[in-house]
Amino acid sequence: MAPQNLGRLRSFIIGMTGAVDRLADDEEALIDAARGHLAALISEDDWLGDAFAKPHPKYYQQYLLHCDPLERFSLVSFVWGPGQRTPIHDHGVWGLVGMLRGAEFSQAYSQRGQALEKGERRRLEPGDIEILRPSLGDIHAVSNAYEDRVSISIHLYGANIGAVRRRVFDPQTGAEKPFVSGYASNVVPNLWG
Repeated sequence: MAPQNLGRLRSFIIGMTGAVDRLADDEEALIDAARGHLAALISEDDWLGDAFAKPHPKYYQQYLLHCDPLERFSLVSFVWGPGQRTPIHDHGVWGLVGMLRGAEFSQAYSQRGQALEKGERRRLEPGDIEILRPSLGDIHAVSNAYEDRVSISIHLYGANIGAVRRRVFDPQTGAEKPFVSGYASNVVPNLWG
């Protein structure tokens, strides 16, 4: 599907930039505003370009759609090939995950000393939004709910998530390993094209 409504993405970026300008000192209010902007963005599937919806045969893809020039927020499309999944990981910043196409599972974990404890497993369908906050526990593993088709979720983070030093966790021992995710491509959408 070619992008048909870049105005929707531009409106999101303008709205989020204004929200961060006004609410940077109130994380709760900022997340609430961000949820509204993300809900509006994912309410229609007419804006995400093919270049940012392309699966890889082996690995999920993380495409940067926009990063605020001051790195106060970033917007990313996650493209899940059939059966693809993340390792158990954290974020270190607040985040929202909005489901655009298909479905995914988010398996929550909590850290008890060195050990990991499984929490709620949630299925996200188009239009659903999950909130992640380090203060409430932001450790999870994500997987495509489908073994036979692509799913796409849109992630909004309170930083340039591709440059944030985060952690992956061994599921057996809980041992931590640092990582920086980066992005799957070096281009972003031309919002003015």
